[in-house]
Amino acid sequence: MATTNDYAPLYRSSVGFDRVFNLLENAQRARSISDWPPYDIGKTGEDSYRISIAVAGFSQNDLDITFQSNLLTVTGKKQETANDGYLHRGIAGRPFEHRFELADHVRVNGADLSNGLLSIDLIREIPEALKARKISIQSEPASTSAAPAQIEAQKAA
Repeated sequence: MATTNDYAPLYRSSVGFDRVFNLLENAQRARSISDWPPYDIGKTGEDSYRISIAVAGFSQNDLDITFQSNLLTVTGKKQETANDGYLHRGIAGRPFEHRFELADHVRVNGADLSNGLLSIDLIREIPEALKARKISIQSEPASTSAAPAQIEAQKAA
């Protein structure tokens, strides 16, 4: 049973949050039916994250990682092999695709495949122009009082 949320009433009382609502709608729509292979998302530091995907049986050539406009896509397609010699095949090798919507200013720092675990390191780098900065408060000394400026006008008759 799929449920969808209607964010239209929230548009009336908010300004500038339309991108957030669009992200929520896209996340609901893009949710895949299968969560295979399993994955973890962990925070490794104040501004760093790691996505770990269990890809047992996949080699480095079978995996593809792409990052474009805040969308990280991990796909896996195993090369076809002959079924010779198998009495039972329990290790799944079916193709998969996982999509992760990343926040602004998050970029992929690297990826590593070790012991059947694909680890993708992410880092958030906020530009200097967007970082919080301290604003100094300036006040004029009380001893200098300037006369208010007057606007010249003709006298009424």
